[in-house]
Amino acid sequence: MADPADTRDAALLAPIERTGRGFYWTVGLLSLLILWGAVAYWTQFDEGLGVTGLHQPVSWGFYVTNFVFFIGISHAGTLISAILRLSKAEWRRPITRMAEVITVMVLFIGAGQILVDLGRPDRMMNIIRYGRYQSPLLWDATSISAYLTASMIYLYIPMIPDIAILRDRVRKRKLLYSVLAMGWTGSEHQQKVLNRAIAIMAVLVIPIAVSVHTVVSFVFSMTLQPMWRSTIFGPYFVVGAIFSGIAALIVAMLVFRKAYGLHGYLKPIHFRYLGQLLLVMSLLWFYFTFAEYLTAYYGNEPEEMHVFWAKFSGPFWPFFWGMAVTNFVIPVLCLVRLGRHTIGKVLTASLSVTVGMWLERFIIVVPTLSNPRLPFGEGIYFPTWVEWGELAGSFALFALFFVLFTKLFPVISIWEIREGREVGLKEVEERLLTYLPETAEPRHAEPERGW
Repeated sequence: MADPADTRDAALLAPIERTGRGFYWTVGLLSLLILWGAVAYWTQFDEGLGVTGLHQPVSWGFYVTNFVFFIGISHAGTLISAILRLSKAEWRRPITRMAEVITVMVLFIGAGQILVDLGRPDRMMNIIRYGRYQSPLLWDATSISAYLTASMIYLYIPMIPDIAILRDRVRKRKLLYSVLAMGWTGSEHQQKVLNRAIAIMAVLVIPIAVSVHTVVSFVFSMTLQPMWRSTIFGPYFVVGAIFSGIAALIVAMLVFRKAYGLHGYLKPIHFRYLGQLLLVMSLLWFYFTFAEYLTAYYGNEPEEMHVFWAKFSGPFWPFFWGMAVTNFVIPVLCLVRLGRHTIGKVLTASLSVTVGMWLERFIIVVPTLSNPRLPFGEGIYFPTWVEWGELAGSFALFALFFVLFTKLFPVISIWEIREGREVGLKEVEERLLTYLPETAEPRHAEPERGW
């Protein structure tokens, strides 16, 4: 391990040691949005779900849309970070911490949407008391709980060396850092144990992350509602989750790059690589979307066609075609050529995808409930100020959690950056030599005999 007194990475400790006016302005603005959300929730809690736009047959709206959206974004940390760690991609080092923080923070917000949607939060205990293993809702609660636990461990373990650096250098919060550092000294044995634990968790969180959004899709696909009973929903939801997670990660990287002056760590090459991943996921998303709607159209079942045409040319057409433009057209136009203005193009595509993937979740939830198979009339859903307040408050609470985290812990892993300088360069050179032939073949070498 490098010397904790190394000053080359002082920029990573600056947000923790010094606090500027921008931090207080940001916290103040986010707090106002959270206050709006709190007032909205208290109004709903006091007067009931009647103050929202939810009704029969549209009993799900913004809340379930937000739930699927936030759970999807959580895949940014586990899948991206774990896969890049296992593949030993050296460019991962400045971005893994941000990806892992997104996972943990957003899972709390996503799970909270279910409490808001219930109207009666005390009924959440009914899942534990009266849960049935035949219900996908119990699978959902179980998988999300396991995912949150694994993600918190996966976030904390790589933070231990950085917390030890804070313990030895930062004057504030000595007790907190001393407890969380767990006696880290940076010895060779400790480093070996740490690397092994990170590798084990990286392997474990990948199947857990995939299972979580697969189970979320089962809540929809294991019903008889039109346009929901689809065998493709499992991989479709997982692809969409990774897609939205990469976009959210890019936006977070650009915000903190600008706010904390991390241009030397988050370079255009990082955004180029992530932009290429985003382009691939955009093409995969289009493939799954095309396959889903093509098979529904070819089947031509009356109930499904009501929902189909409600999306394509009915009351939901602005949301459907807006989803197609923001998830496919804009990202492809921005990312297919990244020769110049890389960061601007990647940011535009990421913001577009963030909006588009929220629209996709809305398009899955509301049109189907508006055209039920049961003998209800067609439903029209208009969210009220309460739901808009909950939406704004949820996004603001996620952003506030992230901002507060950066005031307590480095948003970029210091020890991994130092390890990259001291060890990573040698490891990359050694791996490269294993890929190349050891000696050049002579020009007139005799052909080998036999097979």
